[in-house]
Amino acid sequence: MAQINRPAMEEDKVHAFSSPMPLMSEHWKTEEGKKSSRPSSLSEVLGLRELFCPQVWRASLAELVGTAVLVFAIDTIVISSIETNTSSPNLLLSILVAIIVAILLIATNPVSGGHINPVITFSAATVGLISFSRAAVYIFMQCVGGVLGALALKAVVNSSLQDTFSLGGCTLTVVAPGPQGPVTIGIETGQALWLEVICTFIFLFASIWIAFDHRQAHPMGKVMVLSIVGIVVGILVFISTSVTTVKGYAGAGMNPARCLGPALVRGGHLWTGHTPGLG
Repeated sequence: MAQINRPAMEEDKVHAFSSPMPLMSEHWKTEEGKKSSRPSSLSEVLGLRELFCPQVWRASLAELVGTAVLVFAIDTIVISSIETNTSSPNLLLSILVAIIVAILLIATNPVSGGHINPVITFSAATVGLISFSRAAVYIFMQCVGGVLGALALKAVVNSSLQDTFSLGGCTLTVVAPGPQGPVTIGIETGQALWLEVICTFIFLFASIWIAFDHRQAHPMGKVMVLSIVGIVVGILVFISTSVTTVKGYAGAGMNPARCLGPALVRGGHLWTGHTPGLG
């Protein structure tokens, strides 16, 4: 009877980002086994044994590289979009962000599950798709990747652009020329915080119920699901930059690792008056 009922049970199971590679499937089967046996020790609950698993660290390298490329690409897009003489820089920014996010999710999905975002990783651990130990390794590597991406951008950007755009991080303001010298334009911290909270909630809502639920992910296919997630990110960036109508605001970050990298490398006002990763 157990074998007859098992397919029905698996049909209701939530999986991450469509079809994972065998490495991830084996891990989730292990997690299912833990749930059925009701682990009693703290180490089993947290999955501490995975801290010493080479497969986990190999997968985390994909998160590191993916996040580094994400930070470098998006921050470059932020700088170039604002510097471009176009009537709708926020629209250009949103389209390019959607494309790069979708590409990176598709690229990293077969190896690590395609997170490249501590918010997604923590959510996956919370709903039981991965262990908290694996989540801790992923988040650590994502933060390292964010710093490496910011360092790579700093190496190719001149000092004036660094000062103006703070390496394109999760900036609330930029320095712009004014009639009586340089002026700072942007939005207030409280406004940015609320935009970050609302946009991140919408992003998580879409990601969890589209990408994490295999009942929707499998019929649409991996590429379609990850492309939708990228489009959602792009739309939220467009909304957050449109409602403020201020040139100095780069839009909701929705990714603490992306905000942390430039903040650690550039410093300055990125640490003043707000917490990197929250707007």
